[in-house]
Amino acid sequence: MKIKKYFVIGNPIEHSLSPKVQNQWIKENNIDAVYDKIKLNANQIKNFIQNIKNQEIAGCNVTIPFKNIVIPFTDNLTLEAEQTQSVNTIVFDNGKLVGHNTDIAGFYKAIKSLNFNMEGKKVLILGAGGVVSSIILALKKLKVLNITVSNRTRSKAENLKILFKDLNVVEWGSLPEFDIIINATSLGLNNEKINLDFSKIGKNKLFYDVIYNPSETEFLKKGRELGNKTENGKLMFLYQACEAFKLWHDKEPSINEEIFKLLDND
Repeated sequence: MKIKKYFVIGNPIEHSLSPKVQNQWIKENNIDAVYDKIKLNANQIKNFIQNIKNQEIAGCNVTIPFKNIVIPFTDNLTLEAEQTQSVNTIVFDNGKLVGHNTDIAGFYKAIKSLNFNMEGKKVLILGAGGVVSSIILALKKLKVLNITVSNRTRSKAENLKILFKDLNVVEWGSLPEFDIIINATSLGLNNEKINLDFSKIGKNKLFYDVIYNPSETEFLKKGRELGNKTENGKLMFLYQACEAFKLWHDKEPSINEEIFKLLDND
């Protein structure tokens, strides 16, 4: 029996710690498989996914900027992938390629574990990329009061209103009142700053960054220095990875000290 190959595809992909985590779980569960990362361009996606259909590749995770781009190459979408028009996990099931979205569960579980009450809160999301629709759907399940999106290209934020009618959209640079602010842009992957003035927003808000590597972005550092609660995307990343692992291998991997060490040592 040949060894099963799984990948995470994206561009950029260097920062991804998915292989570390998935290979650790593969080892712990004695599965005959290997997981790697691969940088693709948009014009290579179709062939890559065809390789899953041919079972030369067993399955894959999808990260920025391909979460929407992969959709036409799948056969079916789960309800949540359909609702968000975002796919981050592709599973080969009975000859069909099924697009799943495990980001929703990942974000939902990560926020739940913070013990920060989200009900009735105002949320500002920076960015309108592939993961944002998943975050919005999870926030709705958490019963937040309202959600505002701000993106450097406003039209991308406006497009989200097709999926979520009651979304507010503001110009990049304006800061409406919020209780929770989420950075869902890639600003911070290379220690870039987000040029927004947070000095007048008050304290005890939640600053959440989807980025987990580096573990403290400039955005989180600023939030912390201003007296706010901060959290990076590490738990979201682990929970969504755990959901993907279950879909492929039908086993529940453990999120333990060992796994946290793997991420912290990077």
